[in-house]
Amino acid sequence: MSETLPNTLQYRFDGPEDAPVLILGPSLGTTWHMWDRQIPELAKQWRIFRFDLPGHGGAPAYPGGSVTELASRLLATLDAVGVQRFGYAGCALGGAIGTELALRHPERIASLALIAASPRFGTADEFRQRGVIVRTNGLDPIARTSPDRWFTAGFAAAQPAITEWAVQMVRTTDPGCYIASCEALASFDVRTELGRIGVPTLVLVGSDDQVTGPAEARTLVAGIPDARLAVVPGASHLVPVEQPAAVTDLLVRHFSTAWQPAYDSTTGQVAIPAAPVKPAIAAVPPQTGPVAEIAPAAAQPEAMGRPDPYDAGLKVRREVLGDAHVDRALATADEFSGDFQEFITRYAWGEIWDRPGLDRRSRSCVTLTALVAGGHLDELAFHTRAALRNGLTPNEIKEVLLQAAVYCGVPAANSAFRVAQQVIREETTPEE
Repeated sequence: MSETLPNTLQYRFDGPEDAPVLILGPSLGTTWHMWDRQIPELAKQWRIFRFDLPGHGGAPAYPGGSVTELASRLLATLDAVGVQRFGYAGCALGGAIGTELALRHPERIASLALIAASPRFGTADEFRQRGVIVRTNGLDPIARTSPDRWFTAGFAAAQPAITEWAVQMVRTTDPGCYIASCEALASFDVRTELGRIGVPTLVLVGSDDQVTGPAEARTLVAGIPDARLAVVPGASHLVPVEQPAAVTDLLVRHFSTAWQPAYDSTTGQVAIPAAPVKPAIAAVPPQTGPVAEIAPAAAQPEAMGRPDPYDAGLKVRREVLGDAHVDRALATADEFSGDFQEFITRYAWGEIWDRPGLDRRSRSCVTLTALVAGGHLDELAFHTRAALRNGLTPNEIKEVLLQAAVYCGVPAANSAFRVAQQVIREETTPEE
């Protein structure tokens, strides 16, 4: 096991020291042990490098709030141990890290396998809501429901020891690092960039995955020029755990044929085949179609040499209030109200909320107080949600409202408590 610094990751090696390096990346809430049943076979041909996400598996709790940051930490770790070029297989968040490496550092990655992955994982709202629940209730509610997301019902019932292992794995994760990883997934979106991935890619998914299922896998295959799709029957999201033999076989076949050099375990030498061979994978035919794109905001002229703040404002507005809220506001804008919505996005969010002088927690405190003073209860409701997303706890919101009662009046605070209490109940009650 490694000594971990703030800019590196906890890792371990398995397999021959002189073999090509194959990296296995974990999913959110798991540790490198999710790959244990792949190691005996994979380590015959490759030097296996596994890593833990920050705060997972006992790793030091240095939160990483973006996929780009996590990928940079992985590269720093690899640089420290002298690994320059490698194959990479990653599951879910681990797959996002692999995608980021293939896009930003193509010279480092030789071949890629994306397991239970997606170019965009659900919606940003879903992951930020999960962060609110963890911040309020701890990781126990997420841990208890993890087997439902990770495994088919039949597997969970037949393998109670593995199911309990999965629950404990999540429970022992650092909450702050889990929330930061949720934020990393919330902001990850490479749908328009898939065509730039230039390495042979295996996209592998469980047939019963309800988190990132076959539809997301087909989107990856449609967008990545040299990609193959493999669907594993009878498996859900954590397919390397649920169907280890099938996953191992697919990884061996992919990395043996789609990557030079290969390692000959009988001679202990690296062998260079005469020409690369396409992987002979029994793949489900991909559904072709356009990869979803994000429509750019309407261009606005720059004034006095300053960049137009609309795009930055729209990004901040979505991050603070949530995609669903902003989509509703923009969808109802018409010829009468459209200019007002643009004004809010450009100046309230692009000019003020995006300023560096205060962090978002502080801006939420100021906003809640101002809304109490003005008696703006509708806005108080959605800014209470925003405050939770920005990292305030229910107790901290309570303290803001208590202080507002002194300076804004008890009747105003009474109404505010009623609204905020309802919102907090809705936002922090875990789904059963």
